[in-house]
Amino acid sequence: MKTLYKTEGTTTALIIADVEPRYQDAVRHLYYQPVAEGFAKTYPAITPDIDRIYLNFERYAPEMVLQAARIYRVEWEQSLSAFLQVVKGSNIDWWLTGSAALAVRGLDVNPGDLDLVVDDPGAFKLCELLAYYLVEPLQPSPGWIWNWFGRAFLYARLEWVGGVNEKADNPQVSDFGPTAAKRLEVVNWRGEDIRVPPLDLQLEVSRRRGLEDRAEKIRRFLDNVQSFIEPINHANTSTTRK
Repeated sequence: MKTLYKTEGTTTALIIADVEPRYQDAVRHLYYQPVAEGFAKTYPAITPDIDRIYLNFERYAPEMVLQAARIYRVEWEQSLSAFLQVVKGSNIDWWLTGSAALAVRGLDVNPGDLDLVVDDPGAFKLCELLAYYLVEPLQPSPGWIWNWFGRAFLYARLEWVGGVNEKADNPQVSDFGPTAAKRLEVVNWRGEDIRVPPLDLQLEVSRRRGLEDRAEKIRRFLDNVQSFIEPINHANTSTTRK
């Protein structure tokens, strides 16, 4: 596996070439499209810092693909720890969603990456803070359910969407849209407070996506939490009556 940098006319392509057949589904899952040389994403040739971003791409793309193919372990914990240091003191309005939001609660899941939600200014600020780890330029998404998409590699794939709008919850509520944003919960992970979506939304989304094993783990987790809370509520009620 190798990477190529190719500019033709007004576009520049970042290409993953010589991909073994067993890894090609993982590359497609990362939304790289087949081209003559391999799989590529294209950008305007005038994209700021595209040359520097390619150097990051060249360095991290093979490991990114092998993690996506689950050949390499996804170092999500190391990535999250590093990310927390990067954003410390930045005042970026961010929160964690996807499988990593379940993992920080202690559920037995294996995140494939870190999925972050930020506002529009936060999308640009993260690009600045993660400049040495960007493997793709920040991409505008006009007319889509978010305004911006960013991807970096910091021990693991780290992706963020910026400016998520109400389309994310239409026709069905998501775990990264405005509904989730209004109901965020705080989880303490290794001494750090991290905002995550409510479990009932993540359960609904998991069922909708056909992730039955994950849905069952969430359901059992919710049952355990409820069984722990009920005796406390009963004790508090008894004390109040006295």
